[in-house]
Amino acid sequence: MPPGVTAQRIETPVGGFAVLEARPTTGVAERWPALLVPGYTGSKEDFIAILQTLAQAGRRVFAIDLRGQFESQGPEDPAAYSCAALGGDVDVIASTVGDGEPVHLLGHSFGGLVTRESVLDGTAKLASYTLMSSGPAGIVGPREHAGRTMLAELPTHGVERIWSERLEPEALKAGVPDDIIAFLRRRLLANSPTGLLAMGRAVLDATDRVDELCQTGLATLILYGEHDDGWPPTLQAEMADRLDADCVVVPGAAHSPAVEAPETTAAALTRFWNAAESEILHR
Repeated sequence: MPPGVTAQRIETPVGGFAVLEARPTTGVAERWPALLVPGYTGSKEDFIAILQTLAQAGRRVFAIDLRGQFESQGPEDPAAYSCAALGGDVDVIASTVGDGEPVHLLGHSFGGLVTRESVLDGTAKLASYTLMSSGPAGIVGPREHAGRTMLAELPTHGVERIWSERLEPEALKAGVPDDIIAFLRRRLLANSPTGLLAMGRAVLDATDRVDELCQTGLATLILYGEHDDGWPPTLQAEMADRLDADCVVVPGAAHSPAVEAPETTAAALTRFWNAAESEILHR
């Protein structure tokens, strides 16, 4: 674990959630905290390469497992995994980690579809909003095809068979190190099967709510890799225009800029968060 980063569990009125918390290794956290929400089949570890750098700017940073993901337990009720229900969880978590302060909220991929529910319901006290490698509606392209294939196979094949027959061979072919493959297997098998099905449908079938986001007035950043194979970069650029939002394209990165270009991604987030705080404080 990087210096200043610890694994914890946050208890809230809607249940417990596994988190990684990063704090500045020197001094105190003088800036407002940030909350990072992962994508479908992802987890808090997807942000581990940027946590220390983000915290060194003077803030506490929390990356979470959503309900039913990896180390956060979830129920067998499919309704608990809708974007609205998960967004409600994010509201509560943001209020918990913020402890009265505004929170910088970030959603990666499917996490963007979840966190926009938090933004739109207006419950959480937010300082800014970042959509990282996310889109205006359900995912498209190769990842849509992969998602629909997985949803079709899950009820009959089960998660372990999908891993051993398709996902693990793909990872080996891509040259993923053995220790990372072992972690990816452990993470996938720890997910709630009910959650995988329900969240998979949600990421495929989400509707466009960008026009509603335009009405919030919240400082927003659209950040994505130049080679994103989830939502096409052109679609994300159009979304940024519709939102009149800041837009950062991360060179060399694909669908996971926090993993593929951590320093560039962390620097862009820190600049945006600092500017958003300054704007609020000087109103």
